[in-house]
Amino acid sequence: MSRRVLITGGAGFIGSHVTDLLLSSGYSVRILDVLAQQVHGESARPSYLSKEAELVVGDVREASKVEHALAGVDAVIHLAAAVGVGQSMYEITSYTSINDLGTAVLLEALAKRPIEKLVCASSMSIYGEGLARRDDGETVSPRERPIEQLRKGLWEVVDGDGARLAPVPTPENKQPSLSSIYALGKYAQERQCLIVGNAYGIPTVALRFFNVYGPRQALSNPYTGVLSIFASRILNNRPPLIFEDGNQCRDFVHVHDVAQACKLALECQNGNGEVYNIGSGERRSIASIATDLARVTGRPHIEPQITGKYRAGDIRHCFADITKARARLGYAPSVAFDAGLAQLAEWLADQAATDSVEAATRELENRGLVA
Repeated sequence: MSRRVLITGGAGFIGSHVTDLLLSSGYSVRILDVLAQQVHGESARPSYLSKEAELVVGDVREASKVEHALAGVDAVIHLAAAVGVGQSMYEITSYTSINDLGTAVLLEALAKRPIEKLVCASSMSIYGEGLARRDDGETVSPRERPIEQLRKGLWEVVDGDGARLAPVPTPENKQPSLSSIYALGKYAQERQCLIVGNAYGIPTVALRFFNVYGPRQALSNPYTGVLSIFASRILNNRPPLIFEDGNQCRDFVHVHDVAQACKLALECQNGNGEVYNIGSGERRSIASIATDLARVTGRPHIEPQITGKYRAGDIRHCFADITKARARLGYAPSVAFDAGLAQLAEWLADQAATDSVEAATRELENRGLVA
């Protein structure tokens, strides 16, 4: 079993929880993180980050920093990435550089000194629309919704004959449909890692995270996870803004389960060279999430504002089929949604958030990315 692990992006939301779990399991952990202002504000080392973890402050695109961080390391969990579908559609150079080039710099360093294991964070965004079923029972990969349809407020996915399709759990073998620069970059990251891992004999696993939530989310980043975006609004006594009609569905998975999945992938012997969905296996509407969050934070009077608008790069429904991760990794999500939401509410009680959601939405509108 590998004992010394480098976590790129390890000072962030997911990475800090992975750090805690690995440290409690007897690993030593080194972190490479640039501490981006949009995520961490003006702070230096985050207060929640374990003092037992060694922190190297640096950009994953800096070869010298990467090589320094890799010294004496047995395994790498690669989480470093720019996150956000909407922002990726106009900060194209930045997202492509951080996600694609950053991964390439890491892999070039690993090609010089192969390690025992590489775990790469991918995303459910690569699927585009989730798998769906026709009335006759046939499963299909829905096409991207035409802009003409969306401008009419017709939100659901349909087949070529205009018949509505029913969403079903999405497995790993669904053909990718890359509808944003962020999705494209995450797919490139996982493919880069699997290709180089295979070429250099580095056992590699890619994990496609669904919508991760929990304590330590970046509440002032208006482009990150939907629950943290909603929380930043609710903490400022403002209604969460919801695109389309609020009935779009996602799979919300607690960060503790995601951290466990990273550890399982790190330690697996027979699941290498594969990709795995990491979600809860349950579907929830975006509108219900906003209502639930307002309730558990003691603000049930704050109702979401349904905008009836469409944001470029968004999809209608996608939730995980986790059969493969259960069978091959032994992954079993253990945090029920209600319990996870209660834990999030407890953490939020001591938090303050800068609400930048309206400004971010205006930015997208000004660029023609909201219809």
